Amino acid sequence: MSGDGLPVRFRLTGGNRHDMHQAETLLTGFAPRYVVADKGYDCDSLREQIRRQGAKPVIPSRRGFRRRRYDRSRYKLRNVVERFFNRLKHYRRVATRYDKTDANYQGFLCLAAMMIILK
Repeated sequence: MSGDGLPVRFRLTGGNRHDMHQAETLLTGFAPRYVVADKGYDCDSLREQIRRQGAKPVIPSRRGFRRRRYDRSRYKLRNVVERFFNRLKHYRRVATRYDKTDANYQGFLCLAAMMIILK
């Protein structure tokens, strides 16, 4: 997502896979100043990649793991991304995933995202 909450890149994963597996792939080729993510993305390898790219990770620690400091005011901006996903789910075809193939689903996902961007 860009700073204004609009998508920059999509990556589909299986329903039984965690999104964190694609985080490093999604970050390649970008030079952000900050990367804001929720607790599910708290992992040393991802934090190191973010730092190698010259950005600061804004990721709270998971419960039961080492406590790390993060910028709480920047973390509150994560709701912009959550609002975008909420608008995407207004498209029933995206929310219920009627499409049988990944290509068809990703195609409609891109179309729905374009509709949101153009509004």
